[in-house]
This record gives sequence, structure tokens and C-alpha cells, in this order.
Amino acid sequence: MGTSVTLTIDGEEVSVSQGTTLREACDQVSHSVPTLCWHENLSPANACRACVVELKGSRPLVASCSRIAEDGMEVMTNTERVRNARKVVAELLLSTSDATLAPDLRHLAEESGAQAGRFSGGASWEQPVRVDNELYVRDFSKCILCYRCVEACGTDAQNTFAIAVAGRGFNAHIDAGFGRDLPESDCVYCGNCVAVCPTGALIGKTEWDMRNQDQWDENKISVTETVCSYCGVGCELQLHVMDNKIVKVTSPMDHPITHGMLCVKGRYGYEFVQSEDGLASNS
Repeated sequence: MGTSVTLTIDGEEVSVSQGTTLREACDQVSHSVPTLCWHENLSPANACRACVVELKGSRPLVASCSRIAEDGMEVMTNTERVRNARKVVAELLLSTSDATLAPDLRHLAEESGAQAGRFSGGASWEQPVRVDNELYVRDFSKCILCYRCVEACGTDAQNTFAIAVAGRGFNAHIDAGFGRDLPESDCVYCGNCVAVCPTGALIGKTEWDMRNQDQWDENKISVTETVCSYCGVGCELQLHVMDNKIVKVTSPMDHPITHGMLCVKGRYGYEFVQSEDGLASNS
């Protein structure tokens, strides 16, 4: 049995296993903190600072997603300083990002009382939409630089390293290398970056087209679970079906095999299912 540590969270004493993060410890006593860049299957990136908490004896606020709990810590999750920090984080992100498809960011803004236009009118922030392949679209106006896509493309999942953060300050952006289009990069189109994106900055081409045509309706989508038939690994697929047509494929984040990650065949190789030409040629 591992060694445990004891700390207090908002005055409540809690014992957790050694190696537990402050965010996990807060969850155990239902004092959950908001997160944006954190993902259950990815390494903490410490990018968004939405999960900061106040730690007695520490001058700066600390990121609870990566700070490991230590014996005797006194943690405060809802002080005025913490609330103001989260509010400013939301306001800064809203000033440069389209939060239309970012429910976690919108929730953070609502909970913190953020003023969406507080920092607007500053530096120019016109971001392009990159449609350079038939599988997924990169809409940089929605990107909050959470690093999730970079982590999924790296050692946490795909190990392709096709994308990284380039530039500084307002010029920082997710790049496939020297401004290249994806077809010219090392991308293998697994779509795992799309699966972990929290804002819709990365979105399947089918969904993007349907949304632009006002045809996408979440209320009409049903989800059917099945097993991918392309190989013998046993990846579980969630088929998102609308009007008797597959419009998106995902995998459960808690699945013991995939952990939400798939290959290009599993995520995008479904068109044959609804191809009338294919059925006719085999009849």
C-alpha cells in the first residue's frame, strides 16, 4: 500500500495517496476546480491557469492540475484572489477566441462573472481557417493554445510529433512546421488532436461543413457503440449517427484499449458503410 499524505482543502482535512495532484485531491472532497487545458488522458500542460488555487506559504497561485499534494498543505480553492485570477483568464481568452464550441470556457466565464468584452479592441487577432484536407479543419479563431493537441500528437498518444507551438505572444499558434499545410507535414490523420480539442478549433470536416450549412443538430444525433473491424486490436467506436448517416466517430476516453484515441481508419474510415456504389458493385 502506498504512503498517504494529509492536507486541508478549504478547511476540510483529506488524506490522499502520495503522488496525487491537488486537483484530484479537490475532487475527492467535492471542491472541484475548473479546468481548460487539463485532460484525463494527457500530461498536464499548465497552459490555461484556470485551475489555480491558493496555497498557504506560496506567494504565487499554483496550478492544481500538476502540483503534487504534500503533507500539511493548506489549500484554498475559492478565495477572492483565486476567483479574480479565473475571471481574468476567462476574459483574456474570450478577447481573442471564438467560444461558440467551447462549453468549458463559457462555463468558466459564467461562473467567474467574466466580462467578455473587457480586453477587446486591443491587438488585431484575425485567425485563418485552414481547410487543406478532407478529414478535419483547423479553425484558429477558436484556439486557446491549451496544448492538448500537441500532447496527443506526442508521447501521450500518437508519437508522431507533427505539430507544435510556434511563435511568441500574439503570434503564438499551433503549427505543422514552417507554416506547412497538413498534407505536407508528418500528420497521419489519426484525428486524436481533434478528439481532445476543447473548443472546436480542430473539427471533423463533415461536422464543419454541416455546421456551416446549418444542418448539424445535436438533438438528432444518436450514438451506437461497436468494435472497429479493421484489425484485431479491439478498439471501441462510438458512431454518431444523424438521419441514418454516420457523421462522426469517437471512442470512449475511459476505454482500456483506446483511451479515446484511434487510428485514421477507425476514426475516418466509415464512408464505405453508407456507399451505395459499393453495395451495388458487390450485388
